Amino acid sequence: MTVEGPVEGFAVAVVREDGRWRCERLDDAVLSELDTAITELRKLRSPGAVFGLLAVDDEFFVIVRPAPSGVALFLSDASAALDYDIAADVLDLLRAEAPDDDDDVIWPVGDLEILSDLGMPAPELEVIANEIELYPDEQLQMIAQRCGFADQYSAVLDEL
Repeated sequence: MTVEGPVEGFAVAVVREDGRWRCERLDDAVLSELDTAITELRKLRSPGAVFGLLAVDDEFFVIVRPAPSGVALFLSDASAALDYDIAADVLDLLRAEAPDDDDDVIWPVGDLEILSDLGMPAPELEVIANEIELYPDEQLQMIAQRCGFADQYSAVLDEL
């Protein structure tokens, strides 16, 4: 079963330039198409870090971080690939398998080190992704807090 129609949620681009954080909302189209998310993030050329935080349908989140040599990806729950095209696309790029349909566990997949250079160590990202009591927006807020761009991130969410 794949989710039909528009996907709910939000996407935020995060840029670190000259020691300062900047966040801006991305078009909702990036929630359905991983290629669109990568393309939009690549347009935000910066000598510093550029990455996207995507919260999809209150179900899972994706971190997308383009680099000259490719793209780093993190998906908070691989089982989302059973229902969402963007999650399936992430697994395809990572060459990872989706879990069995009857798996009832959270299965983070991808680069746990994706934000380690910005203050989010891999073990902490894994703990946040495995926190089943939190919605994706709350998980991403924790990541923003840990990395130091919580105020900029919250300002974008307040405009939603």
